[in-house]
Parts: sequence; structure tokens; C-alpha cells
Amino acid sequence: MKEELMQRRIILKATLAIAGLGLTACSTAPTNEPSKASPSAGPVKVGLLLAGSSTDKGFMQSGFDGLKRAEKELGITLTVLEGIKPEQTDLEAGLRKLAETSPGLIVAHGGQNAKAATKVAGEFPKIMFVVTQSDVVGPNLSSYEVLQEESAWLAGAAAGLLTKTNTVGHMSGIRVTPGLKGRAAYVNGVAHTNPQAKVLTNFSGNQDDVELSRKVAAAEISAGADYIFTMLNAGRPGVAQAIEASGGKTREFGNVRDFTQDDPKIFVGSAVADSGAAAFAAVKDFVEGDFKAGTTHLIGLEDPEAVRLTLADYVPEDVRDKIKQFTSDIVAKKITVSVEYSGPEFPTP
Repeated sequence: MKEELMQRRIILKATLAIAGLGLTACSTAPTNEPSKASPSAGPVKVGLLLAGSSTDKGFMQSGFDGLKRAEKELGITLTVLEGIKPEQTDLEAGLRKLAETSPGLIVAHGGQNAKAATKVAGEFPKIMFVVTQSDVVGPNLSSYEVLQEESAWLAGAAAGLLTKTNTVGHMSGIRVTPGLKGRAAYVNGVAHTNPQAKVLTNFSGNQDDVELSRKVAAAEISAGADYIFTMLNAGRPGVAQAIEASGGKTREFGNVRDFTQDDPKIFVGSAVADSGAAAFAAVKDFVEGDFKAGTTHLIGLEDPEAVRLTLADYVPEDVRDKIKQFTSDIVAKKITVSVEYSGPEFPTP
């Protein structure tokens, strides 16, 4: 036992220089267990791929923060590759670059990585791969997902209760599975509380374009939307610009984290779905020897630290009470959250 503990301490103290890879290396250390960790050996090196910026104040930053937490609490060594375009060839190249540093685990943050991770995982069978917000699996590949659709459903239910115009909006960028499921759930939630309400739903093709987001939001506001649910990353400020230009008649529901803490004059609520919790859970399982390849792990409203709907202080108490009841009903399986949508699309200006 003493020899085993001594060996682990030696491994944890070792360092490895990474040069010429264009990576942000938070720290480095080699591992002799590149495939599947055990409680005694543990993973030393973890790679994180972000198809965006770690400072976008949204989805990508949530994943980054989750692994920075793992670095602090679990003693992992973290190597981050960010700013990758969400294109298949770019994602594959990024994953290969991370794999070449010989980590025990690679976390590809976001469902847009599903196809790329499936392919690259097959090329590096001794490395474990995780895709967050996805359901892909393989011999050395698992998925960890926070159920954005559950908090999105609650946002829709709240929008249906609050709307005065009977027209509400939804905005997203690229058509990844979590975004599509979140849109469907939001529409379903609106219909649950207000069957007469109309939902304007748009996928603009870009999560990070501020001006494009402003144009879409302005168009939805002009079409009567007084509440808009946004599933965006760095492009989200454009929605606030459109709301301010309209005289503040519209309010926004954010997602991923609690945006009501930023600006309650803009954000009436936020469909919190901390994707960083999924990334952290994957690493924690790997560190503790509980990681299983070929499986999916789901985190929903039963874990309110990870998934919940927050509401600004001015939201009426009766709406808050109904949201609390809906939350309990979803957890108890009394309400089924639909993730299918086949209705009309609001055109991108």
C-alpha cells in the first residue's frame, strides 16, 4: 500500500512540457493509465475541447468552469483547446491534437462534437472520450448531459403565463440536438399554460454573432413577442440591444446560467442548465474509477444546483407557485417534457 501511495505521489508531481500544439495548458503531468482510471491510479491528464470561447459568459464558459472546478477539487491536470470552429473537420483536428498529448480522458463540450468525437475516439482506443449534451456512445466513448429541455419547458410555461400579447419568441444559433430539444420543450411549456399563444422560433445559424442576434430579436419584437427565450452564446448581447431599442417592452429568458443576476431589467428569468456540471461529473467519475464507457448520464431538475428556472424578483407570486408545482410534477414524471417540434420557423432577417 505504501509503495502504491508513493507511486501515485510521484505521478502527481511529475510535469510534462507541451510545445507547438497551440494549446492552453493549465498544468501537465503524465499518466500510465491512458484508457480507464481506477481509484488508485486515477487520471492525471484531462483534455477539454471548446467549439467557442471560454469567456463567452454562456455555454462554453460553463463547461470550462466545470473543468476548472475539477482541476481544483480533484487534482486533475487540464489542457484546454478553445476557439475551434464548429465544423466537422475542425473539431476532428482539435480532438486529434488533444489526443496526441496522451490524456486519460478528453471532454468534448457540446453536442456539436458528437460525430467528430465518435470518429476520433475510434482512432485512439486507449483514451476515454466524453461528449457533453449528447447521447453518443462507443467502446471508449460516453455522454454526460444536463437536461436543458426541463428548464426550457419551465421557461415556456412561465412565458405562457406572463405574456400580454400572446406572442413569445425563441432564438438559437446552430441546430445541435440539445438546442432542438430545448426549443421543442419551450414551445411545449408555452402550450401547457397558454394554448392560444403563438411562438416565433428561429435558428439563425450562429451562436456568437451579436449583430445577427440583434436583427433576429428586433424582428421577433416587431412581430409582437413580449418574451424571448435565448439559447445563444457570445451573440446574446444583441438581444439586449434590441430590447433596449424597443423601449424595454420585451423581456428575455436566458439559459445555461442565471442571467437574472446580471440584469433583471432585461432578464425576467433563466433556464439554468449548468453544462459544467456534466463535464465535472464525467471527470469525477473518471478520477474515482466509476467511469463506464458506452453509457449516457442524465442530470435533470432533481438536481436544482444544475437544472432549474430562476425568476426575477418582480415576477408575480402566483407564477412562481405554478413553476414550483410544475418542477415537482416533472421530477415526479407527472408531466412529460416533449422534445419534438414540427411547427413553423421564424425567418432570419
